[in-house]
Amino acid sequence: MPVKPSGRPFWISLALLLATVVLSVGVGSVFIPPGDLLRILVSGLAARPLPEAIPASFVTILISLRLPRTLLVALTGAALSGSGAAYQGLFRNPLADPYLIGVASGGGLGAVLAMTIHWPYTWWGLIAIPIAAFCAAVLTVALVYQLARVGRAIPTTNLILAGVAISSFATAVTSFLMLTSTRELHRAVAWLLGGSTLSGWGPVLAMLPYALIGLATLVALSHPLNVLQFGDEQAQQLGLPVQRVRFLIVAAATLTTAAAVSFSGIIGFVGLIVPHLIRLLWGGDYRRLLPLAVLNGATFLLVADILARILMAPQEIPVGIITALGGAPFFLWILRHSRQQYAW
Repeated sequence: MPVKPSGRPFWISLALLLATVVLSVGVGSVFIPPGDLLRILVSGLAARPLPEAIPASFVTILISLRLPRTLLVALTGAALSGSGAAYQGLFRNPLADPYLIGVASGGGLGAVLAMTIHWPYTWWGLIAIPIAAFCAAVLTVALVYQLARVGRAIPTTNLILAGVAISSFATAVTSFLMLTSTRELHRAVAWLLGGSTLSGWGPVLAMLPYALIGLATLVALSHPLNVLQFGDEQAQQLGLPVQRVRFLIVAAATLTTAAAVSFSGIIGFVGLIVPHLIRLLWGGDYRRLLPLAVLNGATFLLVADILARILMAPQEIPVGIITALGGAPFFLWILRHSRQQYAW
């Protein structure tokens, strides 16, 4: 049975996440001091009247805008980091990430395809884009999985090659649709760079069950992931149903990644960098690595989102640009200084 992480790494990660959440909901065009933030939350939970010293606008900004955005960003970071850690363990490759087998390109194609349709400007019209992205991402991975199958087995090399081929095809179709649909070009580019056009609690509630189911499944499979590090043959000798476990890991990681891509756009490097850092700091035991990757992935993306809001305020930078600008050189630095520290 997988064990819940405990001790110093867990509490440090949880404290960092809580501090980042407070900073995220407080920072913006209107700054909400931490003391006022705490009073608003306590008043809401205890059903007490709001203190007169706190402007009523603070409540609207906090409850209707910043809190749902913060939770959506945190869920996205947790989903990308958790699925990244799972893919790295599944392929026994520290360079694997959630987009390796076509999740991002398939989701991007679905989203851009939905943008080319003249949907009414209603909540259902806006939600059509993440729904299309989610369905296309899942269908893409199902196609990759089927193409990679050899009999009843799915070799890792076949899975990666099929993912690269389908990703290239989906990217080409996406580029064609963007060129022929200039009316939605700006919106599509903004989405592909990482950024949701939805706000409020609807996206959070829509994404929450998929993220929770996927991440819970991955954490439950942390011990089988440890066994897979010995190789498929030895794992089979130890009694692990390798093909079934591989299918469950791919399905759960794809579910969480597709949900993240559907509502937050394509955001790179979260699922690549955060598991690296966790492995360097606290080891490669997946019973500890996966929960810590989930917590710190949420923190990582929240920090990137805060920077995206304040660096060029009042203009907001797509968070995918922030993660790429900061993540690419940081990842190269990690790769250079820790290439001898990984044991796969």
